[in-house]
Amino acid sequence: MLQTIPRNRRELGDFLRSRRAALRPEAAGLPEGRRRRTPGLRCEEVAELAGIGIDWYVRIEQGRAVNPSASTLDALARALRLSAVDRAHLLTLAGAGEMQAFARESVPEALRRIVESLSQPAYITGRLWDVLAWNAAAEDMFAFGRLAEEERNTLIGMFSNPATRALFGSGWPEEARRMIAQFRATYDLHARDPAFVGLVERLRAASAEFAAWWQAHDVRRPAAGQKSLSHPKKGAVRLAYATFQSNDDPALKLTIYTAAPP
Repeated sequence: MLQTIPRNRRELGDFLRSRRAALRPEAAGLPEGRRRRTPGLRCEEVAELAGIGIDWYVRIEQGRAVNPSASTLDALARALRLSAVDRAHLLTLAGAGEMQAFARESVPEALRRIVESLSQPAYITGRLWDVLAWNAAAEDMFAFGRLAEEERNTLIGMFSNPATRALFGSGWPEEARRMIAQFRATYDLHARDPAFVGLVERLRAASAEFAAWWQAHDVRRPAAGQKSLSHPKKGAVRLAYATFQSNDDPALKLTIYTAAPP
C-alpha cells in the first residue's frame, strides 16, 4: 500500500503571509498612514480589501482547518495583487489533498537510451531534483559522474558545491534564486514529506543565501531560458535550455541544452 502525506495548510498560510509582507500599502491603493513596525500590509487590511472577516483571514494564515471558497481565494488574489503564477500557486495549495510519499524514481530504459544518444547536454531529474540519468555531453559540462549518488542533486550542487558555484560565476545569484522559486512550487505540495523537509534543512544549513531566499517564498513556473557558464576547460559558454515532462512518469523532467544564439 502506498504511503500518503496528509494535507498541510501551513504552507498556504505561509504563502499568504509572505505576499502580504511583500506588498506595499501604496501598491494596494492604501495610504501609508502611520509608521509601520513591519513592511507590507496588516491582516485587517488584507481582509478589508478582500471583503472577508478578519478572524476568517487570520485562521487561513494560521493554517487552521478552514476551506476557503473559490470566490474567497479570488478575492485574496486581487487584494494581494498576485501575479498569474502566484494566483495559480495559491489555488493549488488551497486544493491540495493527500500526496504520495516520496520514493526515488527510476528512469525507463527506453528514455535513458534516448538521453544517452543525444549529442547535446541532456539529463533527467526527479521530483526532488535528483539527477537520475545523463549523457556524455552533460558529463563533459557538469561532471555529474564525479559526484557521490547522494550529492547528485541540482539544488545540493548549486548551494553546497564550490565547483558548481564557480561554474555559474557572476550569474550564480540569479540562477540560484530562479531554482529556489521553481522548487518552492513543488515543495509546498510535499511540505510534510521527510525527504523534502530533509533536503531543505540540509540546504539551509549549507547556505545562508538559500535560507534567506527560501524565506521570501517566491514561486516560478518552469520555463525555457539561457545560462552563462564559466567552464574550467571550455571557458565562457552560453547555453539555451528547455525542459520536458515524461509521459512514463510526470515526476521525471528532461532538460536539454543547446548553444545559445549569438
